[in-house]
Amino acid sequence: MWKTSEGGTFVNWKNNGFTSLLGPSVYNLPVPLNLSSMWNFGSLLIVCLMSQIISGLLMAVHYTPEVDQAFHSVVHIMRDVNGGWFLRSIHANGASVFFLLIYFHMGRGVYYHSFHMTGTWLVGCLIFVMLMVTAFTGYVLPWGQMSFWGATVITNLFGAIPYVGNMLMEWIWGGHCVGDASLKRFFVLHFLSPFIILALVVVHIVFLHSTGSSNPMGIDSDGDVVPFHSYYFLKDLVGMALMEALLILLCLMKPDLFLDPTNFIPANPMKTPVHIQPEWYFLFAYSILRSVPNKLGGISALAASVVVLFFLPLYPKTVFRGVSMNMVAQVMFFAFVGNFILLTFIGMCPVEEPFISLGGLASVFYFLFFAAYPLSWFLYEYIFMMSYNVVSITSGFSSHSLKSLTV
Repeated sequence: MWKTSEGGTFVNWKNNGFTSLLGPSVYNLPVPLNLSSMWNFGSLLIVCLMSQIISGLLMAVHYTPEVDQAFHSVVHIMRDVNGGWFLRSIHANGASVFFLLIYFHMGRGVYYHSFHMTGTWLVGCLIFVMLMVTAFTGYVLPWGQMSFWGATVITNLFGAIPYVGNMLMEWIWGGHCVGDASLKRFFVLHFLSPFIILALVVVHIVFLHSTGSSNPMGIDSDGDVVPFHSYYFLKDLVGMALMEALLILLCLMKPDLFLDPTNFIPANPMKTPVHIQPEWYFLFAYSILRSVPNKLGGISALAASVVVLFFLPLYPKTVFRGVSMNMVAQVMFFAFVGNFILLTFIGMCPVEEPFISLGGLASVFYFLFFAAYPLSWFLYEYIFMMSYNVVSITSGFSSHSLKSLTV
């Protein structure tokens, strides 16, 4: 039986029919006493996912996945369907909010060493990859200029893979170029992906509950826990309400803030946009891709920028989990955050100097961070332990001298 820090016991949720369903994961879940607001992003992401699934299903009944009608079906949703403009705005802007929250969520995991919970972290990385696939396929569906040419550029990258590249590219296209078959395949994949993500989220939560949540201090807190309800459940509800309110305000005030103006033009295979770029949440990877002159090297660097996350659980565990008291590691982490923002900015800039050189340097720092970050932990622990030994020796010597003088 889990005990609270106040000495009480958890509520017996099995006596109630409703709480017996939610009890193990929501009502009676033991969580550390000292969690901060940085642990709120997981629940916000679940709300975002459900919002995307509901709004996407409601729009899917009006969407037509054909190259001659896709763009006009989106216009039909915006103009003729009751509340269609709001659904489309919630869905499009919700994707940006989704990625903003997941970057915060993953950043918190890197900062507090949550990647040592191997199963939870690896499933979370799979969710991130599926989110990227879902967002890319969804960006193609409006079939505007940027949708078409973005799909053309990204799918052409598969052609650089030795031996199987061309075959894989034609299989994705469903022909010899991006066309009607490609759009249908993207629509089916985009429709199914959220349900795959939902299944992965369930597995993610199961792994999380098997290990328990980490905490800002990075220490074992099994002996000092409280039930999730009502200590954290009510706080999460406040965060959910605030996030949804801000998203609705964004949709009402600036519904096109995150949309590319070029995508309001129907797709034209005979006219290439001046500057082809993905959505803002892919710009960091796009900057890494274009910073490598070789096509295959660029694709490898692009893939490595995401695959490197899967190797973080291999980092050796330290005495002090997290970097909340390690100034060197904190400087490195926030420099990495700044570098991530810089890569995102460079992705919006034209391919010319000084952005080419800056992109190359920022890409190198992106990968160097993952090699140098663990070194800062052990450097801190070495200095800390050395200081502790010096203090211990000095204290022992002083006590011995005082004892000799007394004698």
